[in-house]
Amino acid sequence: MTDLNGKTAIVTGSTSGIGLGLARGFASAGANVVLNGFGDAAEIEAARRELDALGAGRVIYDGADMTKPDQIEAMVNSAVAEFGAVDIVVNNAGVQTVSPIEEFPKDRWDMIIDINMNSAFHVVRAAVPGMKARGWGRILNIASAHGLVASPFKSAYVTAKHGVVGLTKTVALEVAENGITCNAICPGYVLTPLVEKQIPDTAKARGMTEDEVKRDVLLAAQWTKKFVTVEQLAGVALFLCSDVAENITGVALPVDGGWTAA
Repeated sequence: MTDLNGKTAIVTGSTSGIGLGLARGFASAGANVVLNGFGDAAEIEAARRELDALGAGRVIYDGADMTKPDQIEAMVNSAVAEFGAVDIVVNNAGVQTVSPIEEFPKDRWDMIIDINMNSAFHVVRAAVPGMKARGWGRILNIASAHGLVASPFKSAYVTAKHGVVGLTKTVALEVAENGITCNAICPGYVLTPLVEKQIPDTAKARGMTEDEVKRDVLLAAQWTKKFVTVEQLAGVALFLCSDVAENITGVALPVDGGWTAA
């Protein structure tokens, strides 16, 4: 298991779903972890306490709004003040809307681009100077199979995730000689609250039942016919933060049951 004792990780969008699973993995590996996201305050505190007890590091919560660049910068600065450094950033925050392009709500387009793509830029921009000064850093951008291929009715999400992959490659080249790696993890479908919420919308848009959406849409392209798990994604993330992965950078790594291989 990767040992991250003494390291500090910020995981955006980590109060539920994939992000919480990733944060649990980092906490178990001994890292200090900054949780971030929205939700019920009592539930977030319960999750923070649970993760705090898993390893040698401490777990804190920062409610920075990922649509607000000043709050994002303040979150990074606060983590540095609390722990002395930010060594790992995991840009995971995401939202989704499923709609035909001609009906796509303009405000949802802006929100999806801000949260899914622009926030990653702002987190990286704020964290890289400290990583360069210490000569070590790991940047993980949670993209998607939709960062590599498209699906109908998800124009904003697909656009944002393709942008995240492009950002990953560019940053990787810029920081390659500074002991910093930057990679994207591209999951297939994980049965998270985000995915479960889009099933009824997809069913309506395609004129299908919800069970048909799961079988014939979500898992249709995943040749394993299995949903990806958050534990599997956490394992991949920890590997990319390990010393043996120091020459893996600029990669968009599919974890998608063979979806993008076909």
